Amino acid sequence: KLLLFLKMRHLLIIINLVSNIAWIIIITTLAGVVGTGLGGFIGALFNKDSNKVVSLLLSFAGGVMTAVVCFDLLDSALTPVPDEPSTQWYLVLIFTVIGYLIVWLLNEIIDRKLKKEVPHTSTDHPGVHDNLDEMIHADHLNQHLKEGSNLFIAGLVMALVIALHNLPEGLVIGVSFAIDPSTLVGSGLIIAVVIGLHNIPEGMAVSVPLIAGGTKKWKAVLSAAASGIPTVIGAVIGYYVGISSTIALSICLSLASGAMIYVVFAELLPESIMIWKSKLPALLTFVGLMIGFIVVLI
Repeated sequence: KLLLFLKMRHLLIIINLVSNIAWIIIITTLAGVVGTGLGGFIGALFNKDSNKVVSLLLSFAGGVMTAVVCFDLLDSALTPVPDEPSTQWYLVLIFTVIGYLIVWLLNEIIDRKLKKEVPHTSTDHPGVHDNLDEMIHADHLNQHLKEGSNLFIAGLVMALVIALHNLPEGLVIGVSFAIDPSTLVGSGLIIAVVIGLHNIPEGMAVSVPLIAGGTKKWKAVLSAAASGIPTVIGAVIGYYVGISSTIALSICLSLASGAMIYVVFAELLPESIMIWKSKLPALLTFVGLMIGFIVVLI
């Protein structure tokens, strides 16, 4: 009877794990594949009036993510399992810095590669995304056409780059779900939603040059959606690593915190303010911060 009980318990654990993974795959697919796919669809219908909407979405997402990192991820990294000894604070600090540096280095490599495929139209052009056109490289398309450049290749490169960029974002989602595998309504879900919003302009960055290069709109949208698949892969890996041990979970949460801090303060907030110079993006960041704080507490 004891052997039968142990076998049944083992079977229930496996069923529960598979169930969690299934839900994580579904949620991450919505954030990664649907998020970039939606961006690709918006890119197919690209309108310059999208500046304000995208700016506010990025600002709000940045505020929510800041709240999740400060009030949930870092706190969970210090005490990954309640009523057990806390992780040494300096380990959390070290791996948070490492997480930041990893994503910074990845983005630095990506930026250098993209500049070769999508060069600026003039030497005095600012090297930052100062509007939505610049952010998704739409302002370079006419220049590409004049020079006879292959926009299709540029779009494919962008898709591959964004796919690579989405892998660590998926890891963050998976690790966040590993904090408490018994519930799927927590920081993991919040981060998945925020990353989904973050993926919208990335999807636009894929579809705009593909369509300008002669690709059919539906194929460009599908290419944008496909670039979000690594998010799902990263989430599954992050979840399994996170539940493997307490120290592994703490390290992964620290790395995730550093990665998200970079995404918020080096990508989301600067881009949101630069593409619409107004006080409203700052207001939406504050609103997102407060809502994120409330959701974490609840």
